[in-house]
Amino acid sequence: MEPNSGKVPASVWIVGGLAVVWNLLGVAAFAMQLAMPAEALQAMPPEQRAIYEATPGWIYLFYGVATIGGVLGSLGLLLRRRWAAPVYLVALIGLVLQVLASYAVTPAWSAGGAASLGFPVLLVAVAIALWLFARRMAARGVLR
Repeated sequence: MEPNSGKVPASVWIVGGLAVVWNLLGVAAFAMQLAMPAEALQAMPPEQRAIYEATPGWIYLFYGVATIGGVLGSLGLLLRRRWAAPVYLVALIGLVLQVLASYAVTPAWSAGGAASLGFPVLLVAVAIALWLFARRMAARGVLR
């Protein structure tokens, strides 16, 4: 974007819109996990239930920072605010801490092994991409 041209690249609207939807899905998953009824817990396969039951409450702090931070960063991107990049970074850090803590203190690794890392790696990759995109847009003057 040229300085003072006022034209916002279409990628900002496309990435921002998709990022809002993606991160709202994360917030929905976070809320559902926090409010999981006993019947749903009992219906889980034993390995998944063991992970859920072994997850300490403090991990949900990281989960909340990751998901809510992702939504806020995405809204900041759509609003073209420079603070989107640091908010995305905080969300990324929350996500990495959540994933590391989950594998360190729950039976997640023994239940799923390396195969269970696929989705967490995807989540981290998307979070990194959103952070880098917001940084690039801020550096180009698209975000103010």
